[in-house]
Amino acid sequence: MSIKITRCKCFIFICLIALQIFLPAQTQADENKKAGYFNTLQKRLIKDGFNKNKINALYARSGVYFDEKGVSLFFSYRESKLNYNQFISRKSIKKAKKYLKKHRPVFENMERTYSVDKEIVAAIILVETKLGTYLGKRSVLNTLSTMASLKDQHVKNMLWRKISGSFPLTREKFDKKAEKKSTWAYLELKDFLKYANSENIDPLSVCGSYAGAMGIAQFMPSNVLALAKDGNKDGSVDLFNHADAIVSIGNYLKHHGWQAKMDDKKAYKTLLRYNNSKYYANIILKIAKLLRG
Repeated sequence: MSIKITRCKCFIFICLIALQIFLPAQTQADENKKAGYFNTLQKRLIKDGFNKNKINALYARSGVYFDEKGVSLFFSYRESKLNYNQFISRKSIKKAKKYLKKHRPVFENMERTYSVDKEIVAAIILVETKLGTYLGKRSVLNTLSTMASLKDQHVKNMLWRKISGSFPLTREKFDKKAEKKSTWAYLELKDFLKYANSENIDPLSVCGSYAGAMGIAQFMPSNVLALAKDGNKDGSVDLFNHADAIVSIGNYLKHHGWQAKMDDKKAYKTLLRYNNSKYYANIILKIAKLLRG
């Protein structure tokens, strides 16, 4: 009898090991759904006109989750940590010149149409995504949904308990920033879902920056809807396509006041509309000059 019991125990042990190997562990997505991070967010989207069945199905997918690590970057980001000077190296400028040459017809057409210097657009693409080679790895849907969900006091409290102490930020400052960013993110999320629907794109397939910017041009969804263009004339707006990205940046700058042969002072002010950073605007102008040389 003792032998049978031992064999039985061994069999059960082997089965348990097999289950651990072949059955996936509870995913982060499953845990987040149980926590109900996106419950209020889904109700808001449905109330604002999005299809109930589609929204519920989307947020029920395993790849949709509350991106705690990503959202914490909103509260710890410091521009001083950035190194834009890396893009004025001889190696970077050489690559940008090759990029200009490779896409010359598109750049020249963009320049004629929008009166925006091709070197400025190339400089933006170099700094934003290293000429389209680094597009970000975070789900745009998860990023914007996570930040937008902080409108819910319960969700905001849960996040504070998890990240407080990881960086110097008081509860008061955290609440103030969360309120501002959640309002902004919700509007961007709605535009993202509208864009994905209009272009028949799976929302969960799009990756971008920690802030939800996407594509070679690193446009936020609201800018995609308003200012992105079909640069290669294939009937769709795809900012992961170089032609679409180049022409879209030209249209963006033109929309915000770019003019042919304007001086650096005015160019600087216009570039701040693309990224409200003095460091950024100055480096774009420096790169453009090096590309002309």
